[in-house]
Amino acid sequence: MPRALTRKNFHSSNLIRVLSDLALVEACEPGTAFAEDLAQWLNLDDAITLHAVLAAGATPPSRSGASEKTNLTEQFTRLRDGLATVDWPVPATASYEPYRRAYSAHQRDMEASLRPFRLQVREVLARTSPTLAKLAALDAVFDKSLCERERQLLSTLPALLAKRFERLRQAHPPAPADTPDTVNSLSPETSPAWLTRFGQEMQAVLLAELDARLEPTLGLIEAYNLEMPQPS
Repeated sequence: MPRALTRKNFHSSNLIRVLSDLALVEACEPGTAFAEDLAQWLNLDDAITLHAVLAAGATPPSRSGASEKTNLTEQFTRLRDGLATVDWPVPATASYEPYRRAYSAHQRDMEASLRPFRLQVREVLARTSPTLAKLAALDAVFDKSLCERERQLLSTLPALLAKRFERLRQAHPPAPADTPDTVNSLSPETSPAWLTRFGQEMQAVLLAELDARLEPTLGLIEAYNLEMPQPS
């Protein structure tokens, strides 16, 4: 079963660590001016809306409270496990293009599945308590303000992986006895070790991206579980 998402360090990103390990981005220490960095991602309308939500008192629930606890953790785990189960097909040739298409397709699957679930979680919080309703309102502002920036950044991952693919291919040239046919025609039995390694690395990046996309929703669920503890 795919591993569950856990928080190891609030000031680091597993996605950045994975990309850094593959020499695709430079590792950097977390800065201290988080508010200043965040302000660069928000336009004036976003900042005004965020200030209004923060300045307001606890928001009343949209209904008179939840009638029973919703098991959001179970839904979260089931959704993540489904998206984390990836079987990369062996391309017919030693070309990056099939991998790029596969990775981009999984990104579309994540976008299509995770955004509606995050909205569902916000709706549960909004009808649970005033405190959680305000948290849901804050998350809605951040989601609207940052989603396009997030989408643009994550869309660069296939291009970064293309660089890794080329480095591995150049580091493992074909053997002198190989013919163009044996180099360009692959199967699970003839796939070179470096290509298998690349598939594993690409899956590690995909799982790290999945966790990064899920992080805001996980925070909402953790807050919900603290206010609505599981029955003993």
